[in-house]
Amino acid sequence: MSKRKVKDAHLPMGECITQVQEIMRERLCHQQLPDKPEGIEAQHKHLLELLKRTAVHGESNSVLIVGPRGAGKTMLLKCVLRELLEEKEAQKNLLQVHLNGLLQTDDRIALKEITRQLHLENVVGDKVFGSFAENLAFLLEALKKGDRSSSRPVLFILDEFDLFAHHKNQTLLYNLFDVSQSAQAPIAVVGITCRLDVLELLEKRVKSRFSHRQIHLLSSLTFTKYLERVQTQLSLPDDFPDTKFAEDWNDSIKTLCEDKSVEDVLQRHFNSSKDFRSMQMLLMLCLSRVTVAKPAIKPADLQEASRLCFADAKANMLHGLSILELCLIIAMKHLNDVYEGEPFNLQMVHNEFKKFLQRKSNSMYNFEQPVIMKAFEHLQQLELIRPVDGSAAKTQREYQLMRLMLDHSQIMEALQKYPQCPTEVKQWGMSAFG
Repeated sequence: MSKRKVKDAHLPMGECITQVQEIMRERLCHQQLPDKPEGIEAQHKHLLELLKRTAVHGESNSVLIVGPRGAGKTMLLKCVLRELLEEKEAQKNLLQVHLNGLLQTDDRIALKEITRQLHLENVVGDKVFGSFAENLAFLLEALKKGDRSSSRPVLFILDEFDLFAHHKNQTLLYNLFDVSQSAQAPIAVVGITCRLDVLELLEKRVKSRFSHRQIHLLSSLTFTKYLERVQTQLSLPDDFPDTKFAEDWNDSIKTLCEDKSVEDVLQRHFNSSKDFRSMQMLLMLCLSRVTVAKPAIKPADLQEASRLCFADAKANMLHGLSILELCLIIAMKHLNDVYEGEPFNLQMVHNEFKKFLQRKSNSMYNFEQPVIMKAFEHLQQLELIRPVDGSAAKTQREYQLMRLMLDHSQIMEALQKYPQCPTEVKQWGMSAFG
């Protein structure tokens, strides 16, 4: 009887929505690894064999994983490591060092990070090393087991690999590849990059020590698969506590994905980016609109979420400007139209603004020069205008040449949406585009 009760359990609507939010957030924000990576089985097998040879047999290797952002490079590596660490020997021996080109901006910082991740701070202590190579050799030596016969295998993962190539003399890459080529210690170097020309960045001595193994991940995703993925991401699992609610929810998601307007929105996202992270961002925005009063995702929610995703940040910034700053932007656009995109300075903008004031004979917008200067500087801080390259630093501020970083449509949109925009300013703006 108790089993039947559990099976037919109807949770309150509020409880169901909370459960849905929890499951979806876990799925969309924490980016759970799939049980088996789809469409990249060959690359998965290749990388697993390579790393297994290092972890189990002590053989050194180096490999590059190349592909556009969002293609699944990190996901592939994580899936391989998850499978590799299921083996007893690899779990017991393999050490991992994760470096990122955005964080470890030079070789000294990278070496400190390697020491920290290998827990060798006490061993290094206050020792002074003559060179980077000596220091790295000492770290790898310290990892040898008690009998001094065998060393523990180390896996170096270099994310944003192309940024390490910009380090001085490429010392880190040279020494890592050098160790992986010679039989000093078993190490595997895995580089992750989105640059196809990454090998061109390597110096000759570094290139000659690299194995030239590359694993390419190129997205072969079709729109049909993309739609299926959206449906899978939004569907509830079979073990959801309230089966009736789960069935209704999954049916509503199926209907949603068959809707023409939804297909158009998703097609637009698919054409602009096949990246799963941007898709998850879109679905997350839809999910945030689900409440007890509206316990399903409607096509309108997806359209609104899409509008937020594609919102123009610069046009939105214009909505928060003061009237004076908006007037200066219109004056700049006027100058751009008259002089066909030639750079301008504050004095020219101010003169244009004065012409507008004279036409309107309205004292409401009579601002002092310092106030206009401040508004101009604020626009520069917001990067809506920028100085022309090479314009002399000695030039007085009001004569420094600037360029407008907005286009026609962005200013037009801002004028339409600007809260309580005075009619004369709007009319002046429209005439400036005539």
